[in-house]
Amino acid sequence: MLERDVEVLEHLWITMSDGRRLAAKIWLPADAALRPVPAVLEYIPYRKRDFKAVRDAQIHGYFAQHGFAGVRVDLRGSGDSEGVLRGEYLQSELDDGLEVLRWIAAQPWCSGKVGLFGLSWGGFNGLQLAALRPPELGAVITVCSSDDRYADDVHYMGGCLLTDNLSWASTMFAYNSCPPDPLVVGERWREMWLERLEGSGLWLLDWLKHQRRDEFWRHGSICEDYSAVQVPVFAVSGWADGYSNTVFHLLQNLNVPRRGLIGAWGHKYPHMGGPGPEIGFLQECVRWWEQWLNPAGTPAATPVAEESQCELIAWMRDSFTPTEAERPGRWVRETGLSSGGIRLHLLEMTALGLSDTAQTEDAEQAVGETYFQVQSPLSVGLFAGKWCSYAESTDLPNDQREEDGGALVFDGLPLEEAVEILGAPVVELELSADRPQAQVAVRLSGVAPNGVVSRVSYGVLNLSHRNSHEEPEALEPGRRYRVRVKLNHIAQRFPVGHRIRVAVSSSYWPLIWPAPELARLTVYSGGRLELPVRTARMPDPQPVFDAPESAPAPATTLIAPAHREWTVVQNLATNHVSLNVINNDARYTIDDIDLSIGKNVSERYSYTNNRYDTVRGEVFSTREFARGDWVLRTETRTVLTSTTTHFRVRATLDAYEGDARVFAKSWDEIIARDSV
Repeated sequence: MLERDVEVLEHLWITMSDGRRLAAKIWLPADAALRPVPAVLEYIPYRKRDFKAVRDAQIHGYFAQHGFAGVRVDLRGSGDSEGVLRGEYLQSELDDGLEVLRWIAAQPWCSGKVGLFGLSWGGFNGLQLAALRPPELGAVITVCSSDDRYADDVHYMGGCLLTDNLSWASTMFAYNSCPPDPLVVGERWREMWLERLEGSGLWLLDWLKHQRRDEFWRHGSICEDYSAVQVPVFAVSGWADGYSNTVFHLLQNLNVPRRGLIGAWGHKYPHMGGPGPEIGFLQECVRWWEQWLNPAGTPAATPVAEESQCELIAWMRDSFTPTEAERPGRWVRETGLSSGGIRLHLLEMTALGLSDTAQTEDAEQAVGETYFQVQSPLSVGLFAGKWCSYAESTDLPNDQREEDGGALVFDGLPLEEAVEILGAPVVELELSADRPQAQVAVRLSGVAPNGVVSRVSYGVLNLSHRNSHEEPEALEPGRRYRVRVKLNHIAQRFPVGHRIRVAVSSSYWPLIWPAPELARLTVYSGGRLELPVRTARMPDPQPVFDAPESAPAPATTLIAPAHREWTVVQNLATNHVSLNVINNDARYTIDDIDLSIGKNVSERYSYTNNRYDTVRGEVFSTREFARGDWVLRTETRTVLTSTTTHFRVRATLDAYEGDARVFAKSWDEIIARDSV
């Protein structure tokens, strides 16, 4: 691809209809004033001036090199933008976004057509803005995002409270405490900072006050009306990410040209993220923009394959060792998702393990109906990794033998032929509980001949949500229920000689917050595993990607390297168990603006004596900024505990200018549990 010279507009104001101004940075092809170009907007709260400055330059500079204006805008109340950010995906955010799109399209360097692009937050609001049908919008690339804010986001899963909800709330608590840059906003920086510190709030409280799928979560969930999206969508995620299901949902439900890409990656852009192969993702983006943003009648230089309006490219994982970072495999392609290439294969869960139906019938005639009981210790889940992995070696699931001792385990026979699956496995169970509130976690794993157990996929279900996330129903202790637990979508090859394993537990801490009290599950014979088996192809289409590319990054000077830890500590003297996480980013100076930044995070999830009333999550974060005598630091701390009836949130926010604390606020609130 022929690269063009790039002009960078370091800072522009975009004035909203209410007078508030949003801060923008723009990368332009140098000749855009003479030859207007389409634009690509990334609209997020993660601070274009500092924490995302390096990444933004690499991505949006690349777009500009290849004929598109790259536009980065800080949300209202974030970075250098005016106002206060009071929540995620609010209507005010979307209203501002529509105004930003109109502003971009009206600029003399813009052809009038804009694409929406982003990872996580930017992927979310890209879909949400598309559903509002702005005329300026030509296409979307959404990475690591969701179409359903309740069922497939960081807050709840299967009606269970995710502890990543606490982690994510703490992340935004810290981001919202950060100041604007005085070199951009001038003398008003302190006034703007104090306004944010006072007004942004503790979003965890809002999220805990909506424990079922209500209007709070329906807002911004495009699954409410897929037909609202009427532009082409390129959906991207990774198997280690928390949002891989969305790619399938969009391919299956949108009625527009759409493309799906899922690698082995975690919550990162595919040219930056492991495990598994990084790819030339920005080249794929440019091809997408060329196809859908160029003016009518202008042929795309390198068009996306046109043989189908629905294409999925996925990394078919092969067997792997969970303690190693590599995820071997190969790329596969599916044209459409209902072509007959995926068939459902059923395995029964019996006293003999996983077996075909005929074997199950013989076994039941011999022993009659069987049942199994499980009352898992809280330690099941300590080696599960994060719900939303960043694919660091620390946050991926470990050898599942650490977990299986506290679960019911159903093994298949060693495979005589390799089996490939692509899609969402489902486990159907008939069970009862001895408490009105209980949860079940199901893991699908591969067992290697040497005994190493690797988690392939998993699903969880709050049994009060067995019929509905909108209207939970308590269990009747002792009554039998038939439930279906849908596991996360996955592409996985099980080689010859390996076994397929299903493990069932009654808790999965700290990935999900435990039920109100310890419950015992009785699981009856007749359960089954539904596997989406992919038919072998000869030859099997294997896409080939370019090597990763990006534009130059701004110069930085390293002050201290990143530091990551993920440790499980069990004190046998006190029976206190904790999962301790340290996630400190590198501290460095952005040379051209002489700004030093730092971000440190520590998390701890703990319990004592397997008692549910001792479960505790705690996150402590610091953000630091320094330029000469201008030295600022913020500290946030959030603690979540619970009883059988309530959640308790305690939090503190402290802001420092030099050594002087200039702001302090604390929270201590109790929120009733609502069938969670």
